[in-house]
Amino acid sequence: MELATLFNAMPGNIAQGLLWGIMALGVYLTFKVLNFADLTVDGSFATGGAVAVVLITGGVPAPIALMIAFFAGVVAGFATGILHTVFGIPDILAGILTQIALYSINLNIMSGSANMAVNVLKYNLVVTLREIPHTIIISLISVAVIIGLMYWYLGTAQGSALRATGNNPAMSRAQGININLMKVIALALSNGLVALAGGMVAQYQGFSDINMGRGAIVIGLAAVIIGEVIGNAIFGKKMNFVLRLSFVVVGAVIYYIVIGVVLWLNMPTNDLKLFTAIIVAIFLAIPYLKGQARSSFRKAGKGAR
Repeated sequence: MELATLFNAMPGNIAQGLLWGIMALGVYLTFKVLNFADLTVDGSFATGGAVAVVLITGGVPAPIALMIAFFAGVVAGFATGILHTVFGIPDILAGILTQIALYSINLNIMSGSANMAVNVLKYNLVVTLREIPHTIIISLISVAVIIGLMYWYLGTAQGSALRATGNNPAMSRAQGININLMKVIALALSNGLVALAGGMVAQYQGFSDINMGRGAIVIGLAAVIIGEVIGNAIFGKKMNFVLRLSFVVVGAVIYYIVIGVVLWLNMPTNDLKLFTAIIVAIFLAIPYLKGQARSSFRKAGKGAR
C-alpha cells in the first residue's frame, strides 16, 4: 500500500468522477428539482453506452454518436413519464418497468451481445482511459456547458414551472401549470443526461456492457448527497443554484476518490456495493444528526432558563 500508487491512480478517479458527475446532474434534476424517485437511470445509462458504441463502430463520429445517445435517453425518460402521468403508475414502479424493458432493448441494440468493445486505436473517441488528462479537460468543459444550460433553462418560464411542480404540485396545478407535462419533460431531460454520461463512460472504459448501469442510481444519489452536504458546510445559506449543481459533480469526484482509497487499502472488491451503501448512509445521516444536535442544544438552553 504505497502512497505513490494511490496518487498515480488519483487522476483516473477524478476523470471517472467527472464523467459520472454528468449522470449525477441528471439524477439531481429528478431527485431534487422534480422530487421524483426515478429508477429508469440504471437502464438509460446502459442505453447511452450501447447506442454510442454501436454507432461509433458503425462509422458515426463519436460526438454525433453522443448526441444520438442523449436523445435515446430522452425517449427512455419520456416512456417513464408516460407510464406515470398517462397510466397512473407510481413513480418508482414506472421507472422500474422502463428499466426492465431497457435491458432487452439494450441487448437488441448490441445485436444480442452482452458487451461490445470500441478500440481507441481504431476510432477517434471523445474521451479515453489511455489519455486521462485529455479526458479530464473534455469532461470539465462538458460539465461546465451542461451546468450553464441547466441554469439557463431552469430560469426560463418553463424551467420555473418545472421547479414549481417539484416544490408544490397542488399549488402549481392551481396556478394553471400542466404538471404532467412538466414531469415528462424533466424525466426526458434527466435521462438524456444520464444516457449522455453512459455514452462517455463507455468510450472511456473502451466498451459498453449490458450491466454497466447497474447501481447507477446509487452512485448518482451518492454524488448529489455528498455534494450537497459539503457545499452546505462550506457556503451555508450563500450556496446558490450554480454552486449546488457544481457540488453535485464535486460529490461524484469525491465518491470515486473514496472508492479509489478503498481499492488502495486492498479491501475486497466484492464489498464495494456495501461500502457505497455505507458512504451514502453516512452523508444522508449527517444533515439529520446536525439538525437533531441543534434542536437538543436549543431545548437544553430553554431548560437552563
